[in-house]
Amino acid sequence: MQAHLHEDEIVGKAYDARLMRRLLGFLKPHRKQLILSIILLIAISLLNLTSPYLTKVAIDNYILKGNWSGLNFIIIIYFLVLLLTFFLQYIQVYTMQIAGQRAMYDVRVSLFSHLQKMSLSFFNRNPIGRLVTRVVNDVEVLNEMFTQGVVVAIGDILTLLGIAIALLILDVRLALLTFIVLPQLLYTTKLYRDRARDAYRSIRANLAKLNSYLQENVSGMSTVQIFNREEKNFKRFDTINRENRDEQMRSLIYNALYFPGIELFSAVAVGIVIYHGGGETIRGQIQLGVLVAFLQYIQRFFHPIRDFAEKYNIMQAAMASSERIFKLLDTTEDIPNPEKPISLKDITGEIEFQDVWFSYNPPSPPFTTFPSPLSKGGDKGEVKGGDWGDLTLKGITFRLKPGESAAIVGATGAGKTSIINLLGRFYDIQKGKILIDGVDIRDMDKTFLRRNISMVLQDVFLFAGDVENNIRLGEDGIPADKVYEAAKYVNAHIFIEKLPKGYKEDVQERGSTLSLGQKQLISFARALAFNPKILILDEATSSVDTETEMLIRDALHKLIKGRTSIIIAHRLSTIRYVDKIIVIHDGQIAEMGSHEELIQKKGIYNNLYQLQFEAGTKS
Repeated sequence: MQAHLHEDEIVGKAYDARLMRRLLGFLKPHRKQLILSIILLIAISLLNLTSPYLTKVAIDNYILKGNWSGLNFIIIIYFLVLLLTFFLQYIQVYTMQIAGQRAMYDVRVSLFSHLQKMSLSFFNRNPIGRLVTRVVNDVEVLNEMFTQGVVVAIGDILTLLGIAIALLILDVRLALLTFIVLPQLLYTTKLYRDRARDAYRSIRANLAKLNSYLQENVSGMSTVQIFNREEKNFKRFDTINRENRDEQMRSLIYNALYFPGIELFSAVAVGIVIYHGGGETIRGQIQLGVLVAFLQYIQRFFHPIRDFAEKYNIMQAAMASSERIFKLLDTTEDIPNPEKPISLKDITGEIEFQDVWFSYNPPSPPFTTFPSPLSKGGDKGEVKGGDWGDLTLKGITFRLKPGESAAIVGATGAGKTSIINLLGRFYDIQKGKILIDGVDIRDMDKTFLRRNISMVLQDVFLFAGDVENNIRLGEDGIPADKVYEAAKYVNAHIFIEKLPKGYKEDVQERGSTLSLGQKQLISFARALAFNPKILILDEATSSVDTETEMLIRDALHKLIKGRTSIIIAHRLSTIRYVDKIIVIHDGQIAEMGSHEELIQKKGIYNNLYQLQFEAGTKS
């Protein structure tokens, strides 16, 4: 069991070789664009160094000597260099953006594919807003690094080295005087880097918190409004938002101090050059063109240094985001597919639970002893590896023949829904076996297993799209006539036809414009359209009115024919026709038999039935 993905663990350095190697793995398929981009950056850096030198040549060789024809020639070369630089920069940026976007696409596909493999317990532990932040925001940060970080930093380094060499070639003494400001500049940059890193950590943490809270609040808006929580929730959101704003402002203050500081150091360097170089020029020790070229080189020298601070922030963000992304990708599947799944051509639908024990929070393995299923909260025995705490299911054993129907009843929290979750292998058991056609479901391919099981849950989830696609769920193998046939079979066709666009009617988010009963009927049609061998109905009639319930009852009688069916229902009147009723109490099977047999036993089922019958009579 993986640990909870904590809010936002952030690495303490702006470069991590291990993470960078993994990130570059996503760029490897696009290495042609990457190599071309680097080559273009080298060419652009060299071209940027030529402009000040051409200025020097123009002044010393042609302007001061009055050579107009030579000056025109230099101007043409200067203009051609500018055009070539512009053209190469366009290709470089375009090429790098293509590589970055494709790499970002690959990262998102890997994340989404990995999320789809995770068990339900993983999503129980991790808020949706945080996972959305990983797939959207964090990947976008990586795109900034791909397109503006490492590769562009290479160009900046080349530019700095080229300018330093050019200055030393033009005049060593003047170059060394210019470099006097570098120690102070580097120290200022370090101060900025440390403070900006701390601010960024808080910004990223607050952003994830903001996304998570916003997603939760919007998803639960109906509950918020029903219980008049708007003001309290607003105050909570305002607090989180204010913290985010304050950290953003702190970062802006550092930027407002640092970047003008770079300009100040640049101005000081220019002043040194003008003062010393100007005097040398007057004395004839330095040519005027050299002085002008020096000034141009110095102005260009400080631009990459200023950019390095921004690149540092980008790298810091990328390392933090990549750490979170790879932490998610490295989270192993709680319920992996078997290495060599047992292949079944088809299944008949026989289901068997053999001494099944299950806990949502089991201790660490190995497991040696389990509490007795007959114990009443007393001695549960010693369990090596930790205390079991709350066991949800204890020694569940039953068998359903192909085509047989069973109802599972019991009080809330008895473990009814856990049984069907285990059958679909959304969670794994700690002891015992669950067999379908005599094969342990842990030895089956999960896709094959779930393809043969359809579930109709109490809380029906409808996706964005039209009604027809919500029945077929994008399965091209289900033609439209099968969709209409399934809808008619479960009595959903009646209300669908009355919709303005019929089966092409758009479904709002989570089906908010449809009634609970209508959504249930659509889910029935969905289950039938996939024609499963095993059908599971979890409180499928608990949220509908009497008239709709009668339509569903009629559909149920037809739907379960020829299918192994498990029905969970609180309304016992809807399950009298099933072959077998299983009564769950405190995670154990307390009674099992037909409706008539359990009534005659006058046990738990009889008490539940009488209570509902009396309540129905009084109402």
